[in-house]
Amino acid sequence: MLTNTLLVEIGTEELPPKALKKLGASFAQNFTQAVQDADLSYSDMKWFAAPRRLAVQLMGLTEQQSDKVVEKRGPAISAAFDADGEPTKAALGWARGNGIDISDAERLVTDKGEWLLHKAHVAGQPIGSLIEDLVTQAIAKLPIPKPMRWGSSDVQFIRPAHTFTAMFGDQVLPASILGIASGNTIQGHRFHGEPLFTLSHADAYQSECEAHFVYPDFAARCETIANGLNEQAAALGLSADYNQDLLEEIASLVEYPVVMQASFEARFLEVPKEALIYTMKDDQKYVPLLNADGSLSNTFLFVSNIASSAPEYVIEGNQKVIRPRLADAEFFFNTDKKKSLADRLPELESILFQKQLGTMAEKVKRISQLAKFIGTQIQTDAAAAERAGLLSKSDLMSEMVMEFPDVQGVMGKYYALHDGENEAVALAIEEQYLPRGAGDKIPSTDVSACVALADKLDTLAGIFGIGMLPKGDKDPFALRRAAIGVLRIVTERNYPLDVATLIEEAISLYGDKLSNENAVSDATDFVIARFRAMYQDQGFSTEVIQSVEARKVTKPADFAARVAAVAQFIALPEAASLASANKRVANILSKQAFAGGIIDPTLLEEEAEQALFSAIQAHQSNLQSSSDYAELLTSLASLKAPVDEFFDNVMVMADNEMVRNNRLALLQSLRELFLTVADISLLAQK
Repeated sequence: MLTNTLLVEIGTEELPPKALKKLGASFAQNFTQAVQDADLSYSDMKWFAAPRRLAVQLMGLTEQQSDKVVEKRGPAISAAFDADGEPTKAALGWARGNGIDISDAERLVTDKGEWLLHKAHVAGQPIGSLIEDLVTQAIAKLPIPKPMRWGSSDVQFIRPAHTFTAMFGDQVLPASILGIASGNTIQGHRFHGEPLFTLSHADAYQSECEAHFVYPDFAARCETIANGLNEQAAALGLSADYNQDLLEEIASLVEYPVVMQASFEARFLEVPKEALIYTMKDDQKYVPLLNADGSLSNTFLFVSNIASSAPEYVIEGNQKVIRPRLADAEFFFNTDKKKSLADRLPELESILFQKQLGTMAEKVKRISQLAKFIGTQIQTDAAAAERAGLLSKSDLMSEMVMEFPDVQGVMGKYYALHDGENEAVALAIEEQYLPRGAGDKIPSTDVSACVALADKLDTLAGIFGIGMLPKGDKDPFALRRAAIGVLRIVTERNYPLDVATLIEEAISLYGDKLSNENAVSDATDFVIARFRAMYQDQGFSTEVIQSVEARKVTKPADFAARVAAVAQFIALPEAASLASANKRVANILSKQAFAGGIIDPTLLEEEAEQALFSAIQAHQSNLQSSSDYAELLTSLASLKAPVDEFFDNVMVMADNEMVRNNRLALLQSLRELFLTVADISLLAQK
């Protein structure tokens, strides 16, 4: 069967830059899925997305579907013919519906009965007959939250569409999409070259677009921009400050990227760099440049959509655009410095934290007290933690943060230093929100950790205290993120803190505001439950995590140490046998009305039970002298031989009640030994 390249492009007005990559990838995925569902095959696929186009190119696409035979089963023979062997109305209607005579029908015989059968030969449809439906399916599934209409038409799409191209090789396929008939007309660049050009062949899409100043390949455009930014920055002895999100947003704004250099007045560098960087990146999509020491340069880069014959005017225009934004930041900073963070505390009464839990002014008082409590627990500067907690939200009332919300905390640090607060307090105000998400860093000092923990725990305690537990994917107060933040800070800084104790203290600071009597246990269980997702992401098996969860450990650092020890233990060759033995022990004990008891050595009749008793005693002694979980579990591997001997040679359920109870007490002692670190019996689920 003949194959060729298929090119489908929708030419539009400027698409939303933050959504462009997702739209391009989704269009390609939807279209290729529709092609596969239509029983068409292709050898390779490439998708394109630029500000004014979405396109997909399928190489080696088959010209048409293969012919196929479709089996259409009719009524059962018993219902298809009457007692005289004449066809019934049901059989005649089925035959007529399939365009055949009843005598032409075949028989389908199975072990469940016999039916009429027609094997219809369906000719494969050419791509030209299928293309309109395939593209329609792809468009229908695009993630478009707010479609729009244009002109007098009822057609809807994310932006007005102007061209539709569907070419198979050099042939235009007949179709109509979004009210536009297909052709081979492609939109060129808005300002360079021809506004419209004719595509000669589906294979030539990218090369002919580039010849008309359009770089349609999204990934290649990103790479071109990144290379240009890095080369220009290196030539200046500076480094370009951008991330992938900013790079992709810039690439979604330009079709013909040209990296250019501009600057602003050096006096603006007296403003904290974070505020300047924020407005350059978020408001203007400019790329700041940093010196070797991380300080901000007053030179910056931007990406233009044109190669101007007079670049100085383009540069001057961008410098004029950024100047008032930087001047605003400068004004806000200078204005904010006239009032200390402490003086702003009464203003927090105007911000509601949560209607049942009160204002931000009340919240910072709780954070302050809780940070002091945590500071005492970990033996750090509790007074500094208390002070930082009290001032932690004051910058929310500053002009700078009201204008640029993303710099909250950061500006608090600068204002605290300006007010004469010590560096530990200032840094804690900045780091209170850490970690902000997966992979983010945690607070760098003990004082900062106290405030970050207090803030998160206060929110958890309050929201659980009024019974607003997260449901499904609804988590308006980001409690899951707060819980993971608590776990990460405590474990990575190895604090001997108990989550239950911390939450109990946090709840007590709310006074009579809370109504949920189970708030401590609910919030504690919720926080500890986040360990499962954390450790699964790190590659730990579910059985390892569950074995530690079973011990109801509420100290995160202790939980982490146990998981690490069990993960090391499970790799030992003896682990599987011991886990199975523990599971057997747990089953035996659960089936007996055994209240426990002290082992009587004189009732140990068999050599195997005597050996197991001696081994247990030795390990109990080790437990008292060592707190290294990995070492303890590893040492328990030596119990494999006496445990195996015991189950091979000793009848636990002896006729003599005293002997039986003594053996159950021996097994209870063995079980408790393995429960010291985790419930090893759960490892037998593997």
